[in-house]
Amino acid sequence: MKNDIDIDIRVPSHTRYLRMIGRIGEEVARETDCPEGIRETLPSLLAIVLTEGVVNAIKHAHSADSEEDLHVRINVSKKDLVVRIYDNGIGFDLDAVPNHSLNSNGLEEKGRGIFIIRSLMDTVKYIRSNNTNVLEMRKSLA
Repeated sequence: MKNDIDIDIRVPSHTRYLRMIGRIGEEVARETDCPEGIRETLPSLLAIVLTEGVVNAIKHAHSADSEEDLHVRINVSKKDLVVRIYDNGIGFDLDAVPNHSLNSNGLEEKGRGIFIIRSLMDTVKYIRSNNTNVLEMRKSLA
């Protein structure tokens, strides 16, 4: 029996769709066949990384053209969960985003989303391919 899941989401680049995308992530996680320890936290983890990644794409890549669609792809296999968020912005250097630090007001604002994503996922990559940027976030389900 095949348990792979492949979800392809395209929505307008507006924050009003964040809750819907987060809920889709939660439902995908609930349907994922994985060990009990991972199963308990996967729905909230997936909702958080999807929301943070999509917010970054809206804020930094699509702010000049809010009519542009956002493309999100979620792939689940027996081995891992992969989330890809595609944008057509100018891109950024993921390695240049500093590790987060605390200041008197809590976590610094700049780079907070990437810090959260890195903290929750096993690997995070940001690559440019065919004039499209791809934020790829991977979590082992083994």
